[in-house]
Amino acid sequence: MASSPYFNQPLAPARPRMFNTTIAKVIWTIVPVVTLGLCAAVPFVVAAVKGVVKPWLAITYVVGEIAIIGIAMAIDPSGDGGSPIAGFLLLILIITAATHTALLDNDKISIGK
Repeated sequence: MASSPYFNQPLAPARPRMFNTTIAKVIWTIVPVVTLGLCAAVPFVVAAVKGVVKPWLAITYVVGEIAIIGIAMAIDPSGDGGSPIAGFLLLILIITAATHTALLDNDKISIGK
C-alpha cells in the first residue's frame, strides 16, 4: 500500500506571534498610554516587521497618528488646555491604539493579517 503524499507534507507554518508572554503583551499594550499617544504606531510597525500584520496596517497607523497629533496641535497650539477637543482626540488615539495593540495576536480578527 503506497503512502499518500498529503500525509508526508509539512504542516502550513503558523502565523508569527507578536507577544511571547503575557508580560510582553502588557508592556506593548501600555506603550501608547505611557507615551501619551506619541508612540501609538510603534507596536504596529514592530508587528509589521515581525510579519504579524501587513505593512499597510502599520502605515495607516503612522499616518493616522501624525494626522491626529497634527490636528490636536492645530486646535491648541500653545498646549495650555484651552480646547478640550485636542485632548479628546489624543485620548481617543491612546485608547484605540492600546486596544488594537492588545488584539494583535487575537486569532478571531483577520483584518490586516
